[in-house]
Amino acid sequence: MRLSEYRQALADEFGAAYGRVLSNDLVLVDLGDRTAQQALDSGIQPRDVWLALCRAADVPEERRHGAGLPNPRG
Repeated sequence: MRLSEYRQALADEFGAAYGRVLSNDLVLVDLGDRTAQQALDSGIQPRDVWLALCRAADVPEERRHGAGLPNPRG
């Protein structure tokens, strides 16, 4: 997942404004108690950040594949 795909997936799932809030404000235990943005800034791959954000926000697994990526289930 590229950073642009991460941003698109974030906007598609949560809406542009709320997605930015989640990315900047929600502290993710899975990413070492960092926000998604802090994790991206520190070099963590966008795909790993996206999946951690999905887990924290209870995004159903069928929607975790993200924008621009094939659904792993078919």
